[in-house]
Amino acid sequence: MPVASVWPSLESGLLIGWGVIMDIEGLFDASYERVLRREVGGEAFFAAFYERFIEASPEVAVKFRHTDMTRQRAMLKKAFYHLLAFYASSDADYYLQQVAVSHDRAHLDIAPSLYDLWLETLVDTVRDFDAQFDDDVELAWRLVMTPGIVFMTFHYDRGTR
Repeated sequence: MPVASVWPSLESGLLIGWGVIMDIEGLFDASYERVLRREVGGEAFFAAFYERFIEASPEVAVKFRHTDMTRQRAMLKKAFYHLLAFYASSDADYYLQQVAVSHDRAHLDIAPSLYDLWLETLVDTVRDFDAQFDDDVELAWRLVMTPGIVFMTFHYDRGTR
């Protein structure tokens, strides 16, 4: 079996293997639109995500103690577009590079271990907000977010060398 038929094509956003074709970007985009349109318990998606993320860890709560959460939610919405672009192109634009620098050890000191919690909290929030959530949607979210997380954690100690 040719390698190209098993591994994801970052250019097309398709995951091909085991006789199944998944449009990762399409699944992610559709799910993202659904979660943005829905409220759960009177909360919008990003508000619910950050509430859960902050409650998930005392370390996270300390990091966000003096944060303007309205501004933070807007920044995460913007970052999602850059994360999707990074997933699709493997090209870290200026915005994503600046986010990585601001989150490194010398600045906000967001430890690499917190990104695992961030992703798990994000997926759990998507699960509650997307009525069409299934294994394929979960995989799409994880595949789209993971390259950006790897980029961020890779740069954690780079500014201090």
